Amino acid sequence: MNAGEQLSLWGLIQNASLLVQLVMLILLLASVISWVMIIQRGLYLSRAKRGLNSFERRFWSGADLNQLFREGNARAEKGKVDGVESLFRAGFTEFTRLRQQGRSSPEAVMEGTERAMRVAMSREQEKVEMNLPFLASVGSVSPYIGLFGTVWGIMNSFRGLATMHQATIATVAPGISEALVATAMGLFAAIPAVMAYNRYSAKAETLLSSYETFAEEFSSILHRKVHSS
Repeated sequence: MNAGEQLSLWGLIQNASLLVQLVMLILLLASVISWVMIIQRGLYLSRAKRGLNSFERRFWSGADLNQLFREGNARAEKGKVDGVESLFRAGFTEFTRLRQQGRSSPEAVMEGTERAMRVAMSREQEKVEMNLPFLASVGSVSPYIGLFGTVWGIMNSFRGLATMHQATIATVAPGISEALVATAMGLFAAIPAVMAYNRYSAKAETLLSSYETFAEEFSSILHRKVHSS
């Protein structure tokens, strides 16, 4: 293999030590998994935002709550109800159940309704924030993994120099270059993960805040309803 092939990206990866190659493989897998999660999170959060806007338009258009609940029954049977509609259905189901029993006071009805919405809110929070911790871990750990590979590769290069009588740039360059590839791969994995984590965390926080606001407003509507009957 000539010097040009040795210093090509593939040549550097091929000629790297086994440990550095393992580091590169770990970083490559982390990068691929991160991109899959980045795309999935982006699609999910966009869909959740559209679902929020669509449901709130129907809710605040003055639609009857029973009718709105019935409209979602078919979707609920297929498991396609999530987001803010899950809060609505959890709260309205518990509200209706407790009122039909006829033995619960208005305070007990509202307490049970709000508890059901809190449980639904916890589930939605898990869905919205899914995979974000992994992206944060990749963003924070990948540069250090790459740096470890770089340090190990440079150590090997200097150990190799110890056996040579005359050291030149040509003899040192391949070893140092292959070591630096690990750092580059660490940054390649970390930068998109950090950017996606920051962006999606902000989106998730905004979305969850909208869910909480809806739950409070819906709770107020049901509070007036239970005390007016």
